[in-house]
Amino acid sequence: MQARPEKPRLAWAVTGSGHYLEECLEIIRELDDVDLFYSRAGEEVIRMYGHDPKSIVPEGRIYRDRAASAPPVGLFYRGDYHTLVVAPATSNTVAKMVLGLSDTLVTNIYAQAGKCQVPSIVLACDAIPEVDTPAPDRIVRLWPRQVDLEHTARLKTHEATTVVETAGQLSEAIKKRLAEVG
Repeated sequence: MQARPEKPRLAWAVTGSGHYLEECLEIIRELDDVDLFYSRAGEEVIRMYGHDPKSIVPEGRIYRDRAASAPPVGLFYRGDYHTLVVAPATSNTVAKMVLGLSDTLVTNIYAQAGKCQVPSIVLACDAIPEVDTPAPDRIVRLWPRQVDLEHTARLKTHEATTVVETAGQLSEAIKKRLAEVG
């Protein structure tokens, strides 16, 4: 495990969605002190959209979903992070978070962040009944299922979790949180 940072950082988890991906990457690049956590699908999607997963945070650490026990959760135990951002968050990830499943790196760090009283900000991809979203080669219209919309609504009731529905809301929530941790 790497040396503990001088001050707590922002942990950012990327899941396998192209919805708001470019906007999320823009926000990440504007921030200091960010470490990335990729789900397996998140790392694949980053590449599909033409990005190098290693180049997004040149100064930050990168963790990939490669081990069954998700060893990076220990970083939350020792206080390395003041906030977890999960953005973009697929309907699959949101459903698992709502149900308390911790079987991926992203869902495991979400659970452990909560247990360590580290606030989370989640950009849920399936938050509105109809959406135009970028695929790697075109714009696609999607109609999230009722179950996906219900999971997003349920996640909004989780303690220490702020759920946002747009990149603009995400940016504002992060700015507010960074001001709180000063």
